[in-house]
Amino acid sequence: MTASPKLISIILPVHNQADHIESLVKDFVSELGKVPAPYELVLVENASRDTTLGVCRRLESELQCVRVISSEKGGWGRAVRLGLDKVEGDVICYANSARTTPQDLVICLLYAVAYGDIVVKANRKIRENWRRRMGSLLFNIECRSLFDLSNWDVNGTPKVFPRSFDGLLNLRRIDDLIDTEFCIVCRQRDYPMIEVPIFSTRRHGGKSTTGYASAVRLYWGAVAMWRKREWLPRQTS
Repeated sequence: MTASPKLISIILPVHNQADHIESLVKDFVSELGKVPAPYELVLVENASRDTTLGVCRRLESELQCVRVISSEKGGWGRAVRLGLDKVEGDVICYANSARTTPQDLVICLLYAVAYGDIVVKANRKIRENWRRRMGSLLFNIECRSLFDLSNWDVNGTPKVFPRSFDGLLNLRRIDDLIDTEFCIVCRQRDYPMIEVPIFSTRRHGGKSTTGYASAVRLYWGAVAMWRKREWLPRQTS
């Protein structure tokens, strides 16, 4: 039995989610009572065009566990990196606040607390429609082939890891390929990983930014990473 962490830091990038982020955060707080450790919810608001930042600031003033970081520039990877730079926990998690359910977040955190020095990653088993299923399958086959990965859901979140896995604190991507980089670093450094099956397809609100254009950028971006040798182990002094 491993010792409970002193603090769990949960990074939630937030973009144009004024319509549901307050109720979602309160649902998270309610469900997180099942985790036997203190936690902080770090809301990384990035370039929202609605009143999301104001809602997040209000939550910060009302809930002691909530902290807010704001960025004038958007991007999934940029938001995750901003959170990684600021969190204080010895167990760190980042999750998609548009899709992650409180129950799925808690399951992944409970695995992390129980097992200790291990990466815990969601493995989504279902997609909303056949286009997303096919797109995900093709991208994961691409990543497995290019980077010698074993994952079948590279982009799946929540992702949870101990602070001692410091290679994951220094991710460099500012775009959607940060999840690919995450898995590559785990592979290179032999960080043990378990993947938790997730079956929810619910979106809490808003509109997905994933379309054909963004999917093509993701496919070509992975190829560019491979061609530039960005996936090779980093040199240490």
